[in-house]
Amino acid sequence: MNIVMLGSPGAGKGTYAKILSEKYSIPHISTGDLFRDIVKEDTELGRKVKEILDSGGLQSDDITLEILRKRLEKDDCKKGFILDGYPRNLSQAESLSTVSDIDLVLYFVASESVVLDRLGGRLTCPRCSAIFHMKNIPPKVEGKCDHCGADLYQRPDQMPEAIKKRLALYKEVTAPLIDYYKEKGKIKEISSDPPIKELKKIIGPCTEIIDSKLKEETN
Repeated sequence: MNIVMLGSPGAGKGTYAKILSEKYSIPHISTGDLFRDIVKEDTELGRKVKEILDSGGLQSDDITLEILRKRLEKDDCKKGFILDGYPRNLSQAESLSTVSDIDLVLYFVASESVVLDRLGGRLTCPRCSAIFHMKNIPPKVEGKCDHCGADLYQRPDQMPEAIKKRLALYKEVTAPLIDYYKEKGKIKEISSDPPIKELKKIIGPCTEIIDSKLKEETN
């Protein structure tokens, strides 16, 4: 099954995608991670992507689609995937339809105050991409990743001003995607306001929706 995760920055798409990826044995593909991998290559494209990431802006559609196309062509995507961070606008959604069919869209809704709290305290591991939170999911050793021991850092796009810019961009450009997928009858809305300790309140509805969809496909 090919699944798209929609929601504002900080709605929790990445966290939920990783859990669902493990449960259904399909890859979690984050365009954000793909971009950060390219930045590490220190190429002309990598430097261009880094500049946009640091400013909190959005990557061009052409660059994003080409990077994503190559990823979806890999063998591990043949049985499905969970796409996190793409599409971000109507043009990208239309382009995505030329690359792969989408079976289900999970739309995570979080209030702005929750988003600001989550992103403002988020810490990221540069080595294994694990995510922590200063208040909600603190690392066992301050400033160190629990999994690989690397130094944690706060991404430039998660500073207060960058967060506000990302939310404004989301409302202006990404939100119309909701109507696009509603018209296709593929979208399901889920509240992602509950804290991480109440994760079952979010993952439970997700698995019910996916299981129901899988059952429909096998009948």
